[in-house]
Amino acid sequence: MSAGEIHRPLVGLVCDRFIVGEHDLHSAKHSYIRALMSCSLVSPVLIPATQDIDSLEGYLDGVSGLLFPGGASNVEARRYGGTLNIDMMVDPDRDHVALELMRGAGARGMPFLAICRGFQEMNVAFGGTLHTDIHAAGHAADHLEDPNEDLPTRYRYKHDIDLCAGGRLAALTGEQRVRVNSLHRQGVAKLAPPLAVEARAPDGLIEAYRLDGNDFALGVQWHPEVTVESDGMSRLLFEAFGASCRRYAVQQADVQMKD
Repeated sequence: MSAGEIHRPLVGLVCDRFIVGEHDLHSAKHSYIRALMSCSLVSPVLIPATQDIDSLEGYLDGVSGLLFPGGASNVEARRYGGTLNIDMMVDPDRDHVALELMRGAGARGMPFLAICRGFQEMNVAFGGTLHTDIHAAGHAADHLEDPNEDLPTRYRYKHDIDLCAGGRLAALTGEQRVRVNSLHRQGVAKLAPPLAVEARAPDGLIEAYRLDGNDFALGVQWHPEVTVESDGMSRLLFEAFGASCRRYAVQQADVQMKD
């Protein structure tokens, strides 16, 4: 079987869980779904965020890739030995699902893309720690989100990042420096040992990394899903992710045929 025969493999998109009025909801922003469908050329399926799920192996068996999106909440400090900040919104149900899925995908060599909150989850999943507040830790204010701004203003390009020579992003774009729409409150404190830095902001904060050994396992701190139609690097990122998911689907289909 060839990659051309796998047109649109299933890719899991991890949901957030939150309360709206009296309703307990699982949701994912349409911008991620749109980018996966129009650019990665895959079929997204939503994975609920709930601690009621005892085993996530069935989800891993059923998809050919995973996307860990951004979200309003932050990774709970207890997950990485940090200090509780009562002002921060958390989503322990998403933590439960996302961290286990990410470790499972890493062990299987399954492609995954982690964005913003997903980027932070990636560091925690593989043994790293986070700053609960990067501004308080001495990093520049241009990383932070202003909820009083309208969405187009909020997701504008905020600062440059320097791409590491020999990295996946540098090879993908052919660039050494690009501008990104990064907005976040948490950030990397101690990098997880299996991760390799792909990009840094001018103030030294890590903005992207990869998990070596996987065909595609990349975390980015910014929001390429918002600019996928207008920004070359964003489009290349989603296209490369989709291509890797198709290769993985072919490999899994070949294994099943041999069995």
